[in-house]
Amino acid sequence: MAGTANLFNRVWDNHAVRKLASGQDQIFIGMHLIHEVTSPQAFQMLRDRGLQVKYPDRTIATVDHIIPTENQARPFADGLAEEMMSAIEKNCDEFGITLLDLNDNRQGVVHIVGPELGITQPGMTIVCGDSHTSTHGAFGSIAMGIGTSQVAAVLATQTLPMSRPQVRRIEVNGELGEGVFAKDVALYLIRKLGVQGGVGYAYEYAGSVVDAMTMEERMTLCNLSIEGGARCGYVNPDQTTVEYIRGRPFAPQGDAFENATAYWLSLASGPDAEYDDVVVYDAADIEPTVTWGINPGQSVGVNESIAPVESFPKTEQTGVREALEFMGLEAEQPIKGQRIDVAFVGSCTNGRISDLREAARIAEGRKVADHVRALIVPGSQQVRQQAESEGLDKVFEEAGFQWRAAGCSMCLAMNPDKLSGREICASSSNRNFKGRQGSPTGRTLLMSPAMVAAAAVAGEVVDVREAFTAASV
Repeated sequence: MAGTANLFNRVWDNHAVRKLASGQDQIFIGMHLIHEVTSPQAFQMLRDRGLQVKYPDRTIATVDHIIPTENQARPFADGLAEEMMSAIEKNCDEFGITLLDLNDNRQGVVHIVGPELGITQPGMTIVCGDSHTSTHGAFGSIAMGIGTSQVAAVLATQTLPMSRPQVRRIEVNGELGEGVFAKDVALYLIRKLGVQGGVGYAYEYAGSVVDAMTMEERMTLCNLSIEGGARCGYVNPDQTTVEYIRGRPFAPQGDAFENATAYWLSLASGPDAEYDDVVVYDAADIEPTVTWGINPGQSVGVNESIAPVESFPKTEQTGVREALEFMGLEAEQPIKGQRIDVAFVGSCTNGRISDLREAARIAEGRKVADHVRALIVPGSQQVRQQAESEGLDKVFEEAGFQWRAAGCSMCLAMNPDKLSGREICASSSNRNFKGRQGSPTGRTLLMSPAMVAAAAVAGEVVDVREAFTAASV
């Protein structure tokens, strides 16, 4: 059976402690990442039961969701944010957990700092009280978001009861066109498979397009697995994976790294690996993609119009009408030309250095439209430092973007970065749900960082490939 096993099942079996009476497996968790929002109640659960953290060295904390990205002076202006910040400082100190706080230059969005520090490695089981933990699957790990009660269980036992999902292999073959990025691939796949299409599945991303992606692109792809309903998503480790990890602070060093490399590569699904489902897509069919609705599956290519309501399955038509009404759009309306009020580049989906470089290439020598408020929020302090060393901050500021400190920012708006009223935002984040960006009536159009930058300059949705010369893209 070993020869036909895919990576997911190999890693699952390596971490299965025992079969439970419920039929679930008790899974050992190799790394537990925590942040300030979903951990306070979990720590209180431990105190109430007189429990300690089982393996403090397998838990790492950072702060990202509620921290301001403009004025970070303590105490925070938001009393609840200050309370959460104080709680994680106290909890980590009491239970002996490493905390990457604002005074630590390793601080940043949890799904960005894990990989950039080498904490995330192939063959691991990784959990975090955050939906987009699937990001770490880009390294060939099983990485899943969990709830607060599960956070407490992992802190106390380093294990979780889990039901094994099926595995779907998603191949994307060919070559992406100019101006088409991993974000576009992810949105295209969600549109094709549906926001519930991945329920009960782990997604294995493969094919020549995925093979050619950088690690940062693979992270964007895996990040959005949860938006397609999948339990997690992953990419098989290869030499690209190995070279990304090499030399990072938490990575093995010297001979230990070479030994680890051999193990990591041995986990990859082989040519005879078996799957519960396989789907194949052509890269030539993918163009810059923009969401028009209130879930990430409601999207179109930038040169397409929104389809007639009647063309959707009957089970979706009520939701489509709701989305059109909320967004103030009409069926058969083109998305290109839609005016925006706000532009946001950042988040665990697209807040890495490569994302900022692509946005800067569009912004350089241009100006943000007068009516647009535009924010650039690096995903970590290290990303910010790297961007500043390359002069990207100056490019953005000269173009009229606000250059901020690291944090989740406007992705979920549990901080001062929010939409106001009916503002419509071109966003490089991951969710376009009602109220997601801080205003109950605010509207979100998801797209790639390059598309966000182009929209910021134009003041409306444009095709980044047409709006500027190919050399700029």
